[in-house]
Amino acid sequence: MKLEFKTIRLELANPWRISRTQPSEFSEIIIVKLLTKQSVVGFGEAAPIRRYSESPKSVCEFLSQIDPANLSFERVTESLAYVDSITPSSQSARCALSLALLDGAAKLNGKLLHNFLGLSFQENSYITSFSIGIDDPEIIQSKVVSAAEFPILKLKVASADDRRNLKAIREIAPTKTIRVDANEGWRTKEQALEQIEWLATDGRIEFVEQPMPASTPLTDLRWLKERSPLPIFADESYHSASDAELVAEGFHGVNVKLVKTGGIFEAMDALRSARRFGLKTMLGCMIETSVLISGAAHLASLADFWDLDGNLLITNDPFEGVTAKGGILSFAQASEKSGLRVKPKAEII
Repeated sequence: MKLEFKTIRLELANPWRISRTQPSEFSEIIIVKLLTKQSVVGFGEAAPIRRYSESPKSVCEFLSQIDPANLSFERVTESLAYVDSITPSSQSARCALSLALLDGAAKLNGKLLHNFLGLSFQENSYITSFSIGIDDPEIIQSKVVSAAEFPILKLKVASADDRRNLKAIREIAPTKTIRVDANEGWRTKEQALEQIEWLATDGRIEFVEQPMPASTPLTDLRWLKERSPLPIFADESYHSASDAELVAEGFHGVNVKLVKTGGIFEAMDALRSARRFGLKTMLGCMIETSVLISGAAHLASLADFWDLDGNLLITNDPFEGVTAKGGILSFAQASEKSGLRVKPKAEII
């Protein structure tokens, strides 16, 4: 087995800003490629999350410690156990190796990834939202116009201009469904409740994601859940299946991301555990290429909501994979017929 990896700069169509960051015009990810002597190729991707002290450098340092002789498409579980033995740990790096191993394993068996995992994928069934970052009203309106084909928008909030920004959207899309993501931006339960009560007056806000910091005491989370007129979803508060029981006390749903959980198997466990505790589930993403987005899409049947648009926010996606015409996730046009169903547009590594 041969292991190759490369850092790629993804150029954003518009500067991207959430409540805890400054605007950014690009994001860096790492593409992983596993290759056997028989030319079976598995692709993976790491999208490091700065919130969790990850960086392209830390991911590459982790990957540099991997001995590819200990990786095999025929022994995925054992290969991932070896990866887990490497320290320090890196969830996004582990995710990249998980994706690449499963891509190759599914190809080796001539199966689509979701079938290899014992799952289904129903065409025309999964609708992704399209994310609108914090920005000036005229820029927000231009984004909304560009996203006209998407029936659901996701608005980043917890800035001083939330009301202005929502008004800007409603001038262009008065009846479109909107999800709201505060990214831990409201500091107290009282502030969060006040903002959620205002959002509820819009009438077409579907739910609110991560209103307060993940460090918020459980008593405050319970207080807000009991009073909130809108469902509340956990993102930064939900990392793995083991979090589900406590998270269910303070939230109505969870956002599961492959790079946050550490890979496909962990994401599946996180989705299933959340449902066991009565939580709604959403598959989410970071700024990513079609490799990670397609990987998450293969788990679509385990979720109630989908926010898989990271590849739609960039201008130089180096891969082809799942599409989202009209917001509907689809593999119908994918030229690769097995595994992740992703194909490089050019030589990546």
